[in-house]
Order: sequence, then C-alpha cells, then structure tokens
Amino acid sequence: MRVELIRRPERSTTMALLSPILAIALTVISGFFVFAAVGVDPVEALYVYAIEPFTAWWSIQDLLIKAAPIILIAIGLSMCFRANIWNIGAEGQLVAGAIAGSAVPILIPEWNGPLVLPVMLLLGIAGGMAYGAIPAFLKIRFGTNEILTSLMLVYVAQLFVDWLARGPWRNPEGFNFPDSRPFDGWQVLPIVLGDDVHLNAVFVLVAVVVAWFVLARTITGFQISALGEAPRAAAFAGFSQKRMTMMAFLISGGLAGLAGISEVAGPTGMLRTVVSPGYGFTAIIVAFLGRLNPIGILFAGLLLALTFIGGEGVQIVLGVPDQITVVFQGMLLFFVLTCDTFVLYRLRFVRGRRAAPTGEA
Repeated sequence: MRVELIRRPERSTTMALLSPILAIALTVISGFFVFAAVGVDPVEALYVYAIEPFTAWWSIQDLLIKAAPIILIAIGLSMCFRANIWNIGAEGQLVAGAIAGSAVPILIPEWNGPLVLPVMLLLGIAGGMAYGAIPAFLKIRFGTNEILTSLMLVYVAQLFVDWLARGPWRNPEGFNFPDSRPFDGWQVLPIVLGDDVHLNAVFVLVAVVVAWFVLARTITGFQISALGEAPRAAAFAGFSQKRMTMMAFLISGGLAGLAGISEVAGPTGMLRTVVSPGYGFTAIIVAFLGRLNPIGILFAGLLLALTFIGGEGVQIVLGVPDQITVVFQGMLLFFVLTCDTFVLYRLRFVRGRRAAPTGEA
C-alpha cells in the first residue's frame, strides 16, 4: 500500500482561514509533550511561555520590540513569496543594512545633528537593497537558484559583521569587548511608547498600510499576484518575471535593511558581532502564518515574537534550555506547512505497487 497526495479541485476558503489557527493549536499540544519530556510541569511551562508575557507592561514592551523587525522583514518577504520568488536570505540583508547604516556614527562619531539619523536609515535601506540585489542579479543573469545564493550570503554577512565588530570598528574605549562605540543623541531612534519602544514600531505600521495598499489597489500588486499564481498568463500579458525578481528582492532587502539599522540604532544602541537572534529566518514563518497578507503578518509577527519572550521566560523561571524557542518555531512552521498541504491536497491510499513505465523491466 502506498499513499498519494491528490490535488483538490477547489481550495476551501474556510479551511484556508482556519489552517493557521489549527497549526497554532497543534503547536501548543505538541509543546505540552515537549515540556513534559524535558522534565518540567507542562501546564506551568505553557503559562510562563504563552500567558505570563502579557501580564506585565515591561514584557508587553519587550514583545513589541521583538515583533517590529520580524514584521518589517516578513512584509518584504511576502512580496517575494507572492511572486513565487524565494528570498531566504533576509537575515543577511538585515545585517547588511545594519553595517551600512552604522558606518556613519562609527566612522564620523562627531556628527550628531538632526540629519544623522535619516542618513543612517537611508543607508541601512540601501545596504539591504544592495545585498538583496546580488541573488536577484545572479538569478536573472545566470539562472542560479535564489534559495541557495540568498541563504549562503547570510553567512558572508554574519562573518563580515563579526570581523568588523572585533576588528576595525571595535570601540577603542570598550575594554576590548567586541562592540562598536555606543550611539547617542541624534544617532539613536527616539522612543515613542513606554520606556523602550522605539520609532521602528511606527515604521511597522506604515509598512503594513503601504504594503496592503500596493497589493490591493495598484497594478504592481496585481503583477506580483499574477506572476505568482499564473506565470504563463502573466507573461502573455507582458509582465516581466526578471523585472519582478529584481523589484521583489529590492523591496524585501530594503525592509530587512531598515529592520537591521533600526535594531542597532534602537534597542541595541551599537553594532555588535550578532545583530539579531534570527529575525530574518523567523520572518519566513511569519509570512506564511500571516497568509502573505500584511494585516495577517502583523498579528503573526506578534505571535512569533512571543516565542522569543516565552523562551527567555521558561529558561529563567524553569531552567529549560534556550533552544526551546527554536523548537517551538520549528514545530509551528512544520504544522503551518502541513495544514496548508492538506488544504490543497487530500490523501489517497492505493493498494498494490505502482505500474512500471512502458519499456521498463
């Protein structure tokens, strides 16, 4: 007996909407057994992981801080994924944006006026766009697989920022710690909410609104959807796959670069050997969990930010290893993809062996 996946004639709209909710529920149920397997009370662990972060104002602020870069990156990735373009290297584009934007306060520390922050942000966006343009160019010019090239470039960027922070950009007054000089004054994003939420939270809201408008109300959004859903029809309509590849990478790279410079000019306040704990990869889960819709991504980003806050909570309170965050994110991605598969396909059990092709012994 073998199992086959048979494509459904029509996708159920109701099940497509319920699929993320079912994936979350399955993740929680699986998390119960994971916590039990590591020897902690699963009920208490789930409370600390998923409920306790909402019980204090400081942890809610921390949730917003973690969610901001994830949502920014996921919105850019959704543009790529909608057009059937697979940018897996947003983490590297985030690092590139952080490096480019940090060059100003590190190399010209005496410049501390009203214009320095806008220049830092523009350089961060440009750095992310330039780094995203590399796999786009390779795909357009040589037909290379953008999944591999964008992913491999992540490690190049991470090693480069590690070298900068430990070497030429290390703070000479930092007691030999691998950090740049701290940013201050006009070089830091202003706080807009509470004690710690910086201006990048506003960037998130603007990005969500603009992305929704572009996708729902412009010809560019229609081209993105057409090239992703019906590439042959889009080609007959005159839409260029090559032009869309470059544009999608530039948009996603620019937003990732903005997230990167917002991190170093916001919560971190300096350039370090590690810019993010994996926001670029987490944003892939967020994009799909949010159904590649800007509004859905906003809520999915808050949910995935909870995995970081909850993971830190159970590590501190219950002594659970910090890898629990990656475990939960992996389970969530697995169940999202599984549920989406069954929305599009159904299982068929077939008895007997598959018939051999004609001419095969």
